[in-house]
Amino acid sequence: MVTGDGDALSIGGNHLIHALRRNVNLKILLFNNRIYGLTKGQYSPTSEVGKITKSTPMGSLDAPFNPLSLALGAEAGFVARTIDSDRKHLQSVLRAAAEHQGAALVEIYQNCNIFNDGAFDALKEPETREQALIRLEHGQPVRFGADGSQGVFRDPATGSLTTGPVAAGDPRQLLVHDAHAADPTTAFALTRLADPDTLHHTPIGILRDVSRPVYDTLMADQLDAATAKQGPGDLAGLLAGGDTWTVE
Repeated sequence: MVTGDGDALSIGGNHLIHALRRNVNLKILLFNNRIYGLTKGQYSPTSEVGKITKSTPMGSLDAPFNPLSLALGAEAGFVARTIDSDRKHLQSVLRAAAEHQGAALVEIYQNCNIFNDGAFDALKEPETREQALIRLEHGQPVRFGADGSQGVFRDPATGSLTTGPVAAGDPRQLLVHDAHAADPTTAFALTRLADPDTLHHTPIGILRDVSRPVYDTLMADQLDAATAKQGPGDLAGLLAGGDTWTVE
């Protein structure tokens, strides 16, 4: 299923959260350009506060959605983020989503060169991307910046995640990414690192990949159990039975 930040998080928001909650076997590709690109440039649910558009000439007053935070709150089993122009990374994330059993949400940062050009330049330009991007790999310490000089740490006092230089003797614990953790707390904390104004610092990759009962399979099992107990259904009898009448 291909969708965008406008339709998935606005009029389609109810469908999105319940598809994820039920764990319907869908692969949802959410292209996020932080604008209504197909309906001529109105602000969207992911547009930053103060965004000036045709529908917000004095700047948007709405706090934007964080799509990955929303997905984790809806109990999604597979949550990831990638960038449209990073072909290798995009392919690897989409392959993992395709192999996942159940609902998978992949947020794809996508430029809109007509109505919101340059929205993700900080994540794409060689001068800034290494400092802005946090590339997540399961089982690996979360480091970024030139030569991995920066890291994501868990504060021992508060348990929250922070970023900063990697230095010997630092009392903070360098985070090791676990995409398969049953508890989504750390994955959620990672989604909160992205600053909606500057995009520093923005995790990309697979934030969560865990197994949950798949709705489609559970429904098929129920139908099989009902058939085994009551025999095959009689659709014609169902339609003609009960309170029916003939109009002449």
